[in-house]
Amino acid sequence: MRKCLSCGERTSLAPAQKLVPPHWACSQCGWAPDTRDGVAITAPALADTISGFDPASFTNLASIEKGHFWFEPRNRLITSLAQQFFPDAKSYLEIGCGTGFVLAAMAKRSTLTRIAGSELHPRGLEIARQRLPGDRAEWIQMDARAIPAFEEFDLIGAYDVIEHIEEDETVLRQAHEGLRPGGGIIITVPQHPWLWSATDDVAHHVRRYRLGELEGKLQAAGFEILASTSYTSVLLPAMIAARMLGKLRGRGPSTSAVNEEELRPGPAINGLMERLLQLEVSATLRGIRWPVGGSRVVAARKA
Repeated sequence: MRKCLSCGERTSLAPAQKLVPPHWACSQCGWAPDTRDGVAITAPALADTISGFDPASFTNLASIEKGHFWFEPRNRLITSLAQQFFPDAKSYLEIGCGTGFVLAAMAKRSTLTRIAGSELHPRGLEIARQRLPGDRAEWIQMDARAIPAFEEFDLIGAYDVIEHIEEDETVLRQAHEGLRPGGGIIITVPQHPWLWSATDDVAHHVRRYRLGELEGKLQAAGFEILASTSYTSVLLPAMIAARMLGKLRGRGPSTSAVNEEELRPGPAINGLMERLLQLEVSATLRGIRWPVGGSRVVAARKA
C-alpha cells in the first residue's frame, strides 16, 4: 500500500503501479510530491544537501566500486543472505541506494519482480538509473525517516546508510511498517566506536555501532533476528593499524588523503584484500559468525 506522507492515507496498489509515481496526488488531502527528471521528490528540502552525506562524493564512489576489495565481497554477502533467508521475496526496496551498485546486483535475482531504489540525493539516483536502465526499477527521492509505504515490500535493504542518520530507530520503525507480514530486512553498518577515525568524519557518520546495538534496535522496532555477524573481520588488524597511524600523523577530518588511501589501494593490495574478504564471506555463508570486524551485517524478519 502507498502511504501519503502528509495525511497518512493508505492506498492499495495494483501490481504494475509505482510506489510514488511522478505527478501523483493524494486523493484524501491533495498532497503531491515534486517531480524532477521523472522522479518523485518527496523530501525536496533535503535533496542534494550535505545531510548525512555529501552528494558530491557519488561520482568518485561510482568510479571505484566495481572490482573494489570492500564493495565486491560485500555485494556477494548481501545477495547471498537475501537468497538464503528470503528466497521467495518478489518485491524489494533499497533505502539509500546511492549509486545503485548493490541494487544492480540484487536485480540479477530472477525471483524479484519489483525493485525500488530510494535515495535522499537525486545525484545518486542519476547514477543508479544508468546502472539499471529502462523499467527494471522504480525510483524515488526519499527521506528514510518517512517511507511512503505500508506493508508493501517483501524485502528492504539499507547498506551503510543508517549510521548517517541521527534518528536511526525511526528509520527501522518505518522499514518495519513498509514490510509485508513475514517480510525481511538486511542492514549493514560500521562497527566499534573505538575504530572511529577521520574517515568517519569525512563520511559524515553519526555513529559506529556497539556490539549488539543494531540488533537491539531492530528488536525494539519489531524484528526477529535471523543472522548477525561482522564483516571485514580478517582485515581488522590492518584497519586498527591504519587508524592508529592516522592519529599519530594528526590527521583532521578535512584531509582528502584519508579517502584516497582507503578507497583506492594499489592493484596488488586491492587484489590481496579482496581475496581475503571473499574467503571470509565464504566462511560466513557456511555458518561462521565473526564477533568483531569493521562492519556489522544483520538479517531480520518482521515478527
